[in-house]
Amino acid sequence: MTYQVQKTLPPATEVLTKLPITNEIGARVKQDRQEISDILTGKDSRKLLIVGPCSAWPSDAVIEYYEKLKPIAEKVADKIKIVGRVYIQKPRTTVGWTGPLNQPDPGAPADMESGIYYCREMMIRVLELGFALADEALFTHNDGYFVDLLSWVAIGARSTEDQEHRVFASMIPHPVGLKNPTSGNMQIAVNSIVSAQHPHVFALHRNQIETSGNPLAHLILRGGKGKSNFSEKKILRAVELMDKANIENPAVIVDASHENSINPETGKKDPLLQPRVISEVLDLTEKNSDIANAIKGFMVESFIEDGGQSFAPEGLKYGCSITDPCLGIEKTEKMIMEIAERL
Repeated sequence: MTYQVQKTLPPATEVLTKLPITNEIGARVKQDRQEISDILTGKDSRKLLIVGPCSAWPSDAVIEYYEKLKPIAEKVADKIKIVGRVYIQKPRTTVGWTGPLNQPDPGAPADMESGIYYCREMMIRVLELGFALADEALFTHNDGYFVDLLSWVAIGARSTEDQEHRVFASMIPHPVGLKNPTSGNMQIAVNSIVSAQHPHVFALHRNQIETSGNPLAHLILRGGKGKSNFSEKKILRAVELMDKANIENPAVIVDASHENSINPETGKKDPLLQPRVISEVLDLTEKNSDIANAIKGFMVESFIEDGGQSFAPEGLKYGCSITDPCLGIEKTEKMIMEIAERL
């Protein structure tokens, strides 16, 4: 035996009963989902900005961050649809902290039951501030605890080629962004979108399920293998691949972080370069109509403070990421206002 059951987790119905959302918030989640869909299909001319901490921890700092972001989002709402990035699970290249769902206290042993309630309560608080929510589907069988709160879902670079994640994307009513893998291979990402847009038959909870396919599955460019992929050549290549694959509603989100934020002088990711990435992509949309039609928005890793830090029980800087470094809220505000001025 290679595993042991540590505890039985509560069913989703029990969690949702203890931490319900109001009918008003439930209706707004669906409305946000529709607005995001309209942006992706071109019915709405605004751009998406999926912005927030690399990992949503600690909850008090996450809530304070969105309190600070709220008046900024309201100023630009006619041009930018801001979606709160509240990522509660973290994929790791090797090992490490996997997010507040598994380990709400990074200095204590994993406790998923506490993590479920911790994360759902935090997400509801952000919803109450008026934001649409985004999360990454890492372990898809946990979706019942949170899927009612989300208006947009990401499939990450390490999951995009996995059949379970592709099938999951094909069965949910949310717009789903699929990233290119860590290798940077865009053909694999396009294959993932094709798969997610088509129906599948599979086993789920001892039932044979047929999915309908998700016409709102779309591409996220995040760079890979130490290189960016938001240049004119790269974006046009992505558009060409989607066109050849007959993808419905072809749309591109540019992730301004990860390899797209690598500083050529240091060879390292620099969160402060994220505004420059967006500015350069907006330059391309102004000179090339194919790129303008394809680009529907951006992703940004942002928190209260610039940069990042390693977790230590003592001496943590409040509102500073313990996973990937982020752009601070003041620079984020400046970036958002500059984007709005150009749209």
